[in-house]
Amino acid sequence: MRIQVHSVHFTADQKLLDFIQKKLDKLHTFYDRITSAEVYLRLEGNDSNKIKQKIFEVKLFLPGDSVFVREHGRTFEEAVDMVIDTMKTKLTRLKDKQRNISVREIKESRQLVELVNEDTEL
Repeated sequence: MRIQVHSVHFTADQKLLDFIQKKLDKLHTFYDRITSAEVYLRLEGNDSNKIKQKIFEVKLFLPGDSVFVREHGRTFEEAVDMVIDTMKTKLTRLKDKQRNISVREIKESRQLVELVNEDTEL
């Protein structure tokens, strides 16, 4: 998965970027059709001495859709963990929704084929 990271008003160190990459790569186990991700790292607070929260935002791009999650915490690692937990839930729901639609479409098409076959027999 291609990940584009934007750190707003600061430079993120390589250790944090590797941590983010590792965590986002694990999302493939929940939804294997993720094409890319866009990550924003922001610091909340007016002065650099008084940074209160760290904001982590992720937008995952899927075929025909996208999923966005934003969380904040005392550290970026804490915010990343919260985002990953939320993203797992969203991706699982999306996958279940797609499965249910697919199963319903298959049932409807089978019923339609059966009706056509009945009409041709008469």
